[in-house]
Amino acid sequence: MRILFVTSTRIGDAVLSTGVLAHLHELYPSAEFWVACGVPAAPLFAETPFVTRILPMKKEPWAGHWVKLWLATCGRFWDVIVDLRGSGLAYALLGWRRVVAGPADPNEHRLQHLARVMGEVAPLPPRLWTSEATRARMAAMVAGRKPLLVLGPTANWIGKAWPPERFAELARRLTARTGALPAATIAILCAPNERAAAAPVIEALPPAQVLDLTGTIGLLEAHALLAHADLYVGNDSGLMHLAAAAGAPTLGLFGPSPDINYSPFGPRAAFVRGPRSFREIVSDPAFNHLSADRYMLDLAVDAVHAAAERLLARPRVGEPVAAEGGAA
Repeated sequence: MRILFVTSTRIGDAVLSTGVLAHLHELYPSAEFWVACGVPAAPLFAETPFVTRILPMKKEPWAGHWVKLWLATCGRFWDVIVDLRGSGLAYALLGWRRVVAGPADPNEHRLQHLARVMGEVAPLPPRLWTSEATRARMAAMVAGRKPLLVLGPTANWIGKAWPPERFAELARRLTARTGALPAATIAILCAPNERAAAAPVIEALPPAQVLDLTGTIGLLEAHALLAHADLYVGNDSGLMHLAAAAGAPTLGLFGPSPDINYSPFGPRAAFVRGPRSFREIVSDPAFNHLSADRYMLDLAVDAVHAAAERLLARPRVGEPVAAEGGAA
């Protein structure tokens, strides 16, 4: 049985789509899967055991990337074609069942939209696969470094990035002797091209306390490392979704992006924003998505610190939950 799975270029959307991939694998456990996605997202699927081929799509003029994908896939009959990008590719291939994503509802979470595309009611939790070797390397890297606070201080646009000095101040508060994660190791993650943006955070913290992983580990290594995190705090980014998918307590920081669509998902995931909603920010006459301005300046350290403490106070899955009023 052959299944073609077409997903996003953006890392965050691709991470969220892995719940659909996991769902398909559960339905068809013996199927052979090909995954087509953008070049940045391709490493996410490199260690998925049932994926036999990854087709990275690099955008080309005149939709040349779609032509190349069709040429790579048109010689096969596909039992199932799932196109989460809503293109016409599925109808240009020989296949039995086609699932093509339609327009998203702007008022629903991306995971709810994907569930609806697949005919499901409940969201399909993201899931990534990593090899035993990758997990062992990351476990060794953080051995003896608990508790572990991981920060994701960068974003694909500076407008979505909380100021670096505030990340540093938050880390100092959380890891202080009286903080929620006393004497914790502070790991810093970002893509190779974002190292300069993360540098002010690293420079503002005690060197002995920092684990600088900026641009040095891949996406699947980051996912495996994040499984050991006691807390992840970061801007709205693909890394935030990786953290939530890894099961880390994940706090996403939002400003000029819609939390209703892209807040982190999971039993120990939360988000926080300043006093303005997404709509209020982007409808401001001064807003310009092409500018180098930050739109996260009204999100105070106090608010993020309080949200982090609330998240850390949540019981883990399987732990008893105290009823309102303190009764067990």
